[in-house]
Amino acid sequence: MTQSSRDRAPADDTGRDTDRGTGGRPVSPRDAAAAERLLTAGRLGVEGRLVQASNATLYCSIEHDGRAANCVYKPVAGERPLWDFPDGTLAEREVAAYEVSKVMGWGTVPPTVHRDGPYGPGMVQLWVEPDPDIDLVALSRSDDEAIRRMSVFDAVVNNADRKIGHLLPPGDGHVYGCDHGVCFSTEYKLRTVLWQWRGKPLTPEALEALARVDAGLRGGALGARLAELLTPDEVEATRRRVELMLKHRIHPYPPEDWPAIPWPPL
Repeated sequence: MTQSSRDRAPADDTGRDTDRGTGGRPVSPRDAAAAERLLTAGRLGVEGRLVQASNATLYCSIEHDGRAANCVYKPVAGERPLWDFPDGTLAEREVAAYEVSKVMGWGTVPPTVHRDGPYGPGMVQLWVEPDPDIDLVALSRSDDEAIRRMSVFDAVVNNADRKIGHLLPPGDGHVYGCDHGVCFSTEYKLRTVLWQWRGKPLTPEALEALARVDAGLRGGALGARLAELLTPDEVEATRRRVELMLKHRIHPYPPEDWPAIPWPPL
């Protein structure tokens, strides 16, 4: 809808590849604490932009205290208005999605923070380079457990734009997801290419992850953190979605009054 997939190389306005690499020890997305420190305190260097993005999406290098990585920076000033989401809120929704991902324990979203940058405040997320040899279309249609976890995560955050190109498999068996700016609506807007488990029982692992989110939203740290990023109604709607999934113990069905698949699906 408003976010861009990462199926194209970072580029400047001419479309040229601008991945110049960084100095310092690299940071893994699996080391969330180190990645968050780097993303929060590091010096951002804009290398180029993702030319297919609807909103301003900048590819950056970031360095701090001997650590380095590449990242995506989406300044709030570069967000285009949407009819169904409040203006200037997409960056905070991306961070909220990361906070939910952390509590679920699956690492679905790469480390993400909200901070000031060269073009003002915005979202900064660790770059994950997908394995180019992995067929994303086939992956999205598979019964891969990492994809199934992502479908549960998307139901929790009410993701309105899970495209195939938003899947980031680095090649180690894990699958990350990106572009979560259009999540957490109070209306049921789940729109995804991952419907293969609709109506099927949730796994015990999924129920445990949902229970963690439920506990975090009921007076826990997650509820307090989301209250800083979302409206009270959006936090409450998230709690209700989790409650319903725990009650019925199945993957949700597509909405009846909302397109079930994003367009284009890639």
